[in-house]
Amino acid sequence: MSEQVKMVDVETVQNWIKAGEAVIVDVRERHEYEAEHIEGAHLLPLSEFDPARLPSVPADKRLLLHCRSANRCGMAAARLVESGYKGEINRMAGGMLAWVAAGAPVVSGQD
Repeated sequence: MSEQVKMVDVETVQNWIKAGEAVIVDVRERHEYEAEHIEGAHLLPLSEFDPARLPSVPADKRLLLHCRSANRCGMAAARLVESGYKGEINRMAGGMLAWVAAGAPVVSGQD
């Protein structure tokens, strides 16, 4: 994997969210997202992942990809690198499983 891809833990992600520093992209499928997701996360399922559809990431924010367990976000990160994406790509270690296990907040339904 490219050096531009970093693995970060749930606590780090929570700190970025509190500071308003994260653009969160959930690469799980729609039914998973609707069951529970991180507030403000953009849904871009791996099954239809297109780097051109990635939300804009301002210079003062960090791109964070996540999925259920951190496997699919690795595939999405690889697609971004292959597409020529130049920014830092962060993956949440353990995905939503780790997020929920840490007691971090989730919302259900579409936002």
